[in-house]
Amino acid sequence: MTPEAGAAAPAHHVLHPAGSVPERACHISVGSATYERFGTPRDENRPIVDRPARYALYFTPAPGSALAAFGEAILGAGHLPGPGALRAFLAANTEEPRVYGFHATLKAPMRLRTGVTQADLLAAIGDLAAHRAPIPVGRLRVAALGDFVALVPEAPPPALGLLAAECVAALDPLRAPLSEAERAKRRPERLDPRGRALLERWGYPHVFEAFRFHMTLTGRLAPEDREAFLPLLAEAAADLPDLAIDAVSLVIQEDAGPFRLLRRIPFRP
Repeated sequence: MTPEAGAAAPAHHVLHPAGSVPERACHISVGSATYERFGTPRDENRPIVDRPARYALYFTPAPGSALAAFGEAILGAGHLPGPGALRAFLAANTEEPRVYGFHATLKAPMRLRTGVTQADLLAAIGDLAAHRAPIPVGRLRVAALGDFVALVPEAPPPALGLLAAECVAALDPLRAPLSEAERAKRRPERLDPRGRALLERWGYPHVFEAFRFHMTLTGRLAPEDREAFLPLLAEAAADLPDLAIDAVSLVIQEDAGPFRLLRRIPFRP
């Protein structure tokens, strides 16, 4: 996802895998799903009405994988080989992406429509993952996308765009309409007519033909910083193995905090 404005948070609070959460977290089950959250449990089958959470559907790397370790080194507390200048640069320029965690967006953050529950959302995502084979994506490379830096596929397969389109279309009936603040955040005045039409219809302009799979590594950078540090990031990512998409991840943001992992849902061929 293109970086958005949001509150920063310590990296260890972002996208906790189940089983590695602080003691004050509690585990809640919805059907066969177990996920962690902070604070007091509440009935997950009723809509959240006090301050609606935002949900998103991501690709996140498998826990323990080389790609997950790379993401933790960039946006978290993991060890990043390379010069100290790169580590200092990332500490100063990853505040925004740390809110979202290391991911690629398949369905952009959304509030749930009135009457829709988290269990409904999990069921819809389960249907998306059913009877679906892993998607070989291949090699990833570091690239500048506008004024930020991200991992992107060297040669994105058509199946990747089809997956993203299916996720957008399947989950959109559960999405609440955009508020005026949400619409303004997307800066429609900067979009072309097609982008504005996609924003109004689907709640996000970078969908369907405008979709580009990417895993954000930095916040917005000055041109001279992109030129200086992109080669160092590329070197750090040089040994990443080829990517295959074999799962999708439901994440949640509550009270403007960081997004947290609720469940990583494997494909079931």
